[in-house]
Amino acid sequence: MSTHPHDAADVHGHDHSHGHGHGDGHGHDSGAAHGTLGSYLTGFILSVILTAVPFALVMSGAIADPRVTAYICMGFALVQVLVHMVYFLHMNSRSENGWTMMALIFTLIIVFIALIGSLWVMFHMNANMMPGMEMGSTDAM
Repeated sequence: MSTHPHDAADVHGHDHSHGHGHGDGHGHDSGAAHGTLGSYLTGFILSVILTAVPFALVMSGAIADPRVTAYICMGFALVQVLVHMVYFLHMNSRSENGWTMMALIFTLIIVFIALIGSLWVMFHMNANMMPGMEMGSTDAM
Protein backbone atom coordinates (compact mmCIF):
# COMPACT_ATOMS: atom_id res chain seq x y z
CA MET A 1 0.00 0.00 0.00
CA SER A 2 1.12 3.51 -0.77
CA THR A 3 1.46 6.13 1.95
CA HIS A 4 0.99 9.11 -0.34
CA PRO A 5 -1.40 11.60 1.38
CA HIS A 6 -3.67 11.90 -1.67
CA ASP A 7 -4.27 8.19 -2.18
CA ALA A 8 -7.78 6.91 -1.64
CA ALA A 9 -6.76 4.44 1.06
CA ASP A 10 -4.11 5.03 3.72
CA VAL A 11 -1.87 2.52 5.46
CA HIS A 12 -4.70 1.36 7.70
CA GLY A 13 -6.99 0.62 4.78
CA HIS A 14 -9.40 3.50 5.42
CA ASP A 15 -10.94 5.22 2.44
CA HIS A 16 -10.49 9.01 2.61
CA SER A 17 -11.66 9.89 -0.88
CA HIS A 18 -15.14 11.12 0.23
CA GLY A 19 -16.75 9.87 -2.94
CA HIS A 20 -14.80 11.77 -5.56
CA GLY A 21 -11.79 10.87 -7.59
CA HIS A 22 -8.29 12.31 -7.45
CA GLY A 23 -8.60 14.79 -10.30
CA ASP A 24 -12.30 15.59 -10.54
CA GLY A 25 -12.17 19.05 -8.94
CA HIS A 26 -14.13 17.87 -5.90
CA GLY A 27 -17.47 17.75 -7.67
CA HIS A 28 -17.68 21.40 -8.70
CA ASP A 29 -18.31 20.73 -12.38
CA SER A 30 -22.01 21.45 -12.76
CA GLY A 31 -21.86 22.17 -16.49
CA ALA A 32 -22.22 25.93 -15.97
CA ALA A 33 -19.40 28.23 -16.96
CA HIS A 34 -17.40 29.74 -14.13
CA GLY A 35 -16.30 33.34 -14.44
CA THR A 36 -12.78 34.60 -14.86
CA LEU A 37 -11.24 37.56 -13.13
CA GLY A 38 -11.66 39.56 -16.34
CA SER A 39 -15.37 38.78 -16.62
CA TYR A 40 -15.96 39.65 -12.95
CA LEU A 41 -14.10 42.95 -13.39
CA THR A 42 -16.12 43.73 -16.53
CA GLY A 43 -19.35 43.01 -14.64
CA PHE A 44 -18.23 45.13 -11.71
CA ILE A 45 -17.26 48.11 -13.89
CA LEU A 46 -20.53 47.90 -15.83
CA SER A 47 -22.47 47.72 -12.55
CA VAL A 48 -20.71 50.79 -11.19
CA ILE A 49 -21.40 52.75 -14.40
CA LEU A 50 -25.02 51.59 -14.49
CA THR A 51 -25.43 52.80 -10.89
CA ALA A 52 -23.47 56.06 -11.16
CA VAL A 53 -25.23 57.43 -14.26
CA PRO A 54 -28.80 57.27 -12.84
CA PHE A 55 -27.53 58.56 -9.49
CA ALA A 56 -25.92 61.54 -11.23
CA LEU A 57 -29.11 62.17 -13.23
CA VAL A 58 -31.24 62.24 -10.10
CA MET A 59 -28.84 64.26 -7.95
CA SER A 60 -28.03 66.87 -10.60
CA GLY A 61 -31.58 67.36 -11.81
CA ALA A 62 -30.27 67.41 -15.39
CA ILE A 63 -33.68 66.38 -16.73
CA ALA A 64 -36.53 68.67 -15.70
CA ASP A 65 -39.34 66.08 -15.92
CA PRO A 66 -39.06 63.61 -13.00
CA ARG A 67 -41.06 61.00 -14.95
CA VAL A 68 -38.49 60.96 -17.75
CA THR A 69 -35.73 60.61 -15.15
CA ALA A 70 -37.61 57.71 -13.55
CA TYR A 71 -38.02 55.94 -16.91
CA ILE A 72 -34.32 56.38 -17.68
CA CYS A 73 -33.43 55.00 -14.23
CA MET A 74 -35.72 52.00 -14.80
CA GLY A 75 -34.01 51.36 -18.14
CA PHE A 76 -30.61 51.43 -16.47
CA ALA A 77 -31.94 49.08 -13.77
CA LEU A 78 -33.11 46.57 -16.37
CA VAL A 79 -29.73 46.63 -18.09
CA GLN A 80 -28.05 46.18 -14.70
CA VAL A 81 -30.19 43.13 -13.96
CA LEU A 82 -29.02 41.61 -17.26
CA VAL A 83 -25.38 42.44 -16.46
CA HIS A 84 -25.69 40.71 -13.08
CA MET A 85 -27.33 37.65 -14.60
CA VAL A 86 -24.68 37.27 -17.29
CA TYR A 87 -21.47 38.27 -15.50
CA PHE A 88 -22.16 37.14 -11.92
CA LEU A 89 -24.83 34.42 -12.12
CA HIS A 90 -23.48 33.05 -15.43
CA MET A 91 -26.96 32.49 -16.78
CA ASN A 92 -27.32 31.52 -20.40
CA SER A 93 -29.51 29.23 -22.45
CA ARG A 94 -26.90 26.44 -22.39
CA SER A 95 -26.36 26.04 -18.64
CA GLU A 96 -28.23 23.21 -16.93
CA ASN A 97 -29.91 22.25 -20.22
CA GLY A 98 -31.82 25.53 -20.40
CA TRP A 99 -33.61 25.14 -17.07
CA THR A 100 -32.10 28.33 -15.66
CA MET A 101 -33.54 30.28 -18.58
CA MET A 102 -36.94 28.61 -18.08
CA ALA A 103 -36.81 29.48 -14.36
CA LEU A 104 -35.96 33.07 -15.28
CA ILE A 105 -38.86 33.32 -17.71
CA PHE A 106 -41.25 31.86 -15.12
CA THR A 107 -39.99 34.32 -12.50
CA LEU A 108 -40.41 37.26 -14.87
CA ILE A 109 -43.98 36.21 -15.62
CA ILE A 110 -44.83 35.95 -11.91
CA VAL A 111 -43.20 39.35 -11.18
CA PHE A 112 -45.07 40.90 -14.13
CA ILE A 113 -48.41 39.53 -12.91
CA ALA A 114 -47.76 40.71 -9.32
CA LEU A 115 -46.65 44.16 -10.48
CA ILE A 116 -49.52 44.73 -12.91
CA GLY A 117 -52.02 43.36 -10.38
CA SER A 118 -50.71 45.67 -7.65
CA LEU A 119 -50.85 48.71 -9.92
CA TRP A 120 -54.36 47.76 -11.05
CA VAL A 121 -55.58 47.41 -7.45
CA MET A 122 -53.98 50.70 -6.38
CA PHE A 123 -55.41 52.57 -9.37
CA HIS A 124 -58.94 51.28 -8.73
CA MET A 125 -58.72 51.92 -5.00
CA ASN A 126 -57.69 55.51 -5.73
CA ALA A 127 -60.36 55.97 -8.44
CA ASN A 128 -63.13 54.53 -6.25
CA MET A 129 -62.18 56.36 -3.07
CA MET A 130 -65.09 57.98 -1.24
CA PRO A 131 -65.53 61.74 -1.73
CA GLY A 132 -63.71 63.77 0.90
CA MET A 133 -61.19 60.99 1.50
CA GLU A 134 -58.44 62.39 -0.73
CA MET A 135 -54.88 61.65 0.21
CA GLY A 136 -53.37 64.35 2.41
CA SER A 137 -56.74 65.79 3.39
CA THR A 138 -57.01 66.56 7.10
CA ASP A 139 -60.70 67.51 6.91
CA ALA A 140 -61.84 63.91 7.16
CA MET A 141 -60.31 63.41 10.59
